[in-house]
Amino acid sequence: MRNVLAYRFVIIIFLLLHAFTMQAQRSKNDTIQVGAYIIGNDTMPHLWLNEVYIKAQAPKWLVKQRREWQRNQDEYARLRYNVYLVYPYAVAASLILKDVDSVLASLYSKEAKQQFKQRKEDELNRKFKHELEDLTITQGQILIKLIARQTGKPCYQIVKELKGGFNAGIWQAVALLFNNNLRNTYDAQGEDAVIESLVLEIESSGHFEMKY
Repeated sequence: MRNVLAYRFVIIIFLLLHAFTMQAQRSKNDTIQVGAYIIGNDTMPHLWLNEVYIKAQAPKWLVKQRREWQRNQDEYARLRYNVYLVYPYAVAASLILKDVDSVLASLYSKEAKQQFKQRKEDELNRKFKHELEDLTITQGQILIKLIARQTGKPCYQIVKELKGGFNAGIWQAVALLFNNNLRNTYDAQGEDAVIESLVLEIESSGHFEMKY
């Protein structure tokens, strides 16, 4: 490729010099002074030209490779943005769950436990409902994964423990309608390795905006 471009460049320079020579021969009163090369009985003008860049069309495989690389970069940027956005909610969920588990363990009556869970649910609705409603489907999927990471439990199990199996089944059905799955677990070494690297990046920064 480099040899082809060099050859084309030499041809263009030759044509420019040839055109300049032909133009100069037509004018007897030409007063423009330029350097010259004397080759045998011929005098060739010499002057500096601006740099010329020749760009050959890239081969199809290279174009495809470049597009694939750009697509991967865009996907990674979107994933990074989404993980940074929802990670604080996952941390909040784990802290809330620990708090709920601790309080429920100290309550002995079924009625008291139900009242506490209802108060907690109302409190969380006031704090997070509108924010979580603004999440996209993809952001919701990542949040389910990160909650599983932070709590060590899939969201289906959490809902089942707090609201019962019937409610867990209803919420699972709703999640499936929106291309989500409350039964999703977190695989830091496998399919979620990229998300894990982003979480470690967040944690290593030493700070993030807490949502609770």
